[in-house]
Amino acid sequence: MASTSKHQKNFRTIYDGLYGFIPITEWEEKIINSPFFQRLRWIKQLGFANYIFPGAEHNRFAHVIGVMHSMDQMIHALGLAAPNHELFDPQVKNPQAMLHKSLRIAALLHDIGTFPFSHAIEYAYLRHGNDQRRSAHSSKDLPNSHEHLGSYIIKNTNYEGGLTRILEHYDFDVQMISKIIKGDSPQLIANQLMHSDLDADRMDYLIRDSYYTGIKYGQFDREYIISNLITYDAGQSQLAVGIRENAIHAVEDFLIARFSWYSQIIKNPGSAKFDIIASHIAKAFLEADLIHQFHDLLEMIRKRDERFFWWNDIYFMSRCQEVRHQNLIKNPKISELTEMLLYRHPPKTVHHPLFAHRILSMDIHEQQKKKLILKIRKLIDEFQEVLKKNGTGQEWLFADIPEKDVVFTRGLGQIVKKRLSDNLYQERDPIKVVSRTGIPSLLVERDNTLMKHLSGFINFVPNVYANESAFELLRSKKLIE
Repeated sequence: MASTSKHQKNFRTIYDGLYGFIPITEWEEKIINSPFFQRLRWIKQLGFANYIFPGAEHNRFAHVIGVMHSMDQMIHALGLAAPNHELFDPQVKNPQAMLHKSLRIAALLHDIGTFPFSHAIEYAYLRHGNDQRRSAHSSKDLPNSHEHLGSYIIKNTNYEGGLTRILEHYDFDVQMISKIIKGDSPQLIANQLMHSDLDADRMDYLIRDSYYTGIKYGQFDREYIISNLITYDAGQSQLAVGIRENAIHAVEDFLIARFSWYSQIIKNPGSAKFDIIASHIAKAFLEADLIHQFHDLLEMIRKRDERFFWWNDIYFMSRCQEVRHQNLIKNPKISELTEMLLYRHPPKTVHHPLFAHRILSMDIHEQQKKKLILKIRKLIDEFQEVLKKNGTGQEWLFADIPEKDVVFTRGLGQIVKKRLSDNLYQERDPIKVVSRTGIPSLLVERDNTLMKHLSGFINFVPNVYANESAFELLRSKKLIE
């Protein structure tokens, strides 16, 4: 019988509503108790989805702990786990233990740079870009994304309560953890576990979002898939992740669940409209310098300015209330949008045959989609002209035309076209099926899979919204349904 170390005996646990008790190490506890991590308690996982699904009050804090747990389960299933007495012992530094520990930390910190209301506000920062008034001490220009913000936190907080200080105290390579989170570490298997069509992140959020929204989309046989993970030799000394042949249908069910979840929850027109409204408001606030600029956030992180820890959902909604109460923005459209967001007054959804949701063939969808988007934009311009000529100046509408495709998975043609090497089995994202003899194949190239056929389609989900006066004017002109 194996001996139990004092570190095992004294490990901490967190209770999760989905998985039960999750053991954590002493350094993970310090990370979780840091103010950077505690900020995630106040950021909803699904933005404004709770305006439609009242139960969707779960936060990024619980999600990332769930991702760490999923990562740990996947590592064990693949036979890569260090024994518990090594995993929980800060003195153990052998390669297997450090890989296991580092992957858990990467999972725990992958959303540490999350924006208020997640992707809704992040999109505004991405469109706004870097402000030219950056101070001379600011970091180099970085894309305004949560990945780069999170990487900056991990690498530039070597002070009391900072993540860099905690990680380096336990001899972790902060550069390597940052690379794993971004999916570009030297180890293929680490990248796959964190960033692929079958990764620890998706393993958690599909189940978690389904549970808290009450919507059954997103459910799949998680335990069966994890128990059928397997490694294979991808060449060039790279170990990679695949699934056993008997789990093909379970993995396809997982991909179908994600497609349905994205189409019905993330792209739900009832909640998506509030995310888009928030994005428009945030961009207007950035242009008027009424919320923190991206370079301000970097400075706060570097100097341990406590205002960064308050940069969360509450911060954004409070700014909306202050700006509206003090009349700091004179633009009537932004004023109306702010009122709509604060009091859940939804704009009208504009219905027209061109705005219908469509399933497009991926083989020709780029050309198809470009033509369709041009037609949509042309029609919207025509609507805008009608509003300008016949309205009072208070009418407005805006479009949510998706930039990212909702897909089951990339098809073989897209994988080949976008491959980074000649060895398709070293590609990070596609799911590989491993035969009993250890030979890998792509899920989408196998004749006995649905994904060979379903990967050829995308769900194109455009939406156009208008205020009441614009909607009634367009309807009076018989331009919309």
